[in-house]
Amino acid sequence: MPWSLTVGYVYGTAVRIHVTFLLFLIWIWAAYYQQGGAGAAWEGVAFVALLFLCVLLHEFGHIFAARRYGVKTPEVTLWPFGGIASLERIPEKPSEELVVAIAGPAVNVVIALVLIAILGGTTGVEHLQDIENPQVGLLAKLAGANIFLVVFNLIPAFPMDGGRVLRALLAMRMGHAQATQTAASIGQALAIGLGFLGIFGNPMLIIIAVFVFLAAGGEAGHAQMTQAARGVLVQDAMITKFETLGPQSSVGDAAEALIRTTQKEFPIVDGAGHLRGVLTRDAMIRALQASGPESSVIDAMQADIPTVPARSPLDGALRTLTASRAPVLGALDAGGRLVGLLSPENIGEMMMLRAARPEGRFGPWGRRPAA
Repeated sequence: MPWSLTVGYVYGTAVRIHVTFLLFLIWIWAAYYQQGGAGAAWEGVAFVALLFLCVLLHEFGHIFAARRYGVKTPEVTLWPFGGIASLERIPEKPSEELVVAIAGPAVNVVIALVLIAILGGTTGVEHLQDIENPQVGLLAKLAGANIFLVVFNLIPAFPMDGGRVLRALLAMRMGHAQATQTAASIGQALAIGLGFLGIFGNPMLIIIAVFVFLAAGGEAGHAQMTQAARGVLVQDAMITKFETLGPQSSVGDAAEALIRTTQKEFPIVDGAGHLRGVLTRDAMIRALQASGPESSVIDAMQADIPTVPARSPLDGALRTLTASRAPVLGALDAGGRLVGLLSPENIGEMMMLRAARPEGRFGPWGRRPAA
């Protein structure tokens, strides 16, 4: 993820910290310094750092639960508003998603119980609620914060944990795509409510509301895309008319092709028709600025482009494309030659055609079925 620093790996999962989180710590230090000097500032930073350690453990609760069902997690990133574990996919069985969704808050429950047991009878329940009081000890604050994390994360605002629990329960009675759409609509409504509350003095709620609203819409769209891809082959959705560049082409040649076509990605194909990589528009512009039009497309292209057979299932290809985060996916014939390109935009267009076609008159993507 851009602007993220990798601080280590835990069982193959990269732990990253977004730079905005470091700025957030600086802001916390300055705010506490104004209230109580250097001692209060460092105590405030220590509390926030320990709190986000709990957030990280929360995310690893999701990660290890997902790993039980064969779902890998390449990275987890800490942001000022929380942590995000980048699961390769969400388990589609409702019972599995329910376990994965609950695993994170369950970790915070365990942490809170352990801290309360350590504190014993030295603190009351009212102290757990008074996190901002400087007279309350660090462990009591941390226990209270973990209880808050459990309650907050179980708000049914998809794609937060509570929203995923809601989707899992809905999916036990309806299709996965419909359950996602319903949970996303509820999540977006709650996000608007959070944003409204944030107007009255809590900017962080506004940030969380915007994230929830956009993420809910994105996940709903992805679920619809996955549903539409089932039972369809890659060759039914791929682009077949596109311009390619040879390994000997220059970035200037690519720029000319960009002007005369509507393409944003240009596959680099050798004489045998094999895909060597893809040059995106952004990479092309960076290469023009850094090295000029005579530089080679080989030096500027993205080489790790996934490929699949053109006759393979589209839903599997979509998972490959999502996991790789590549701009496009190459579709190959039986001889390994590039015959098509697949992008999320393709599938989105096919979804619109499928939704628009009269039922029973056309094939899955608006084409008349073969006789």
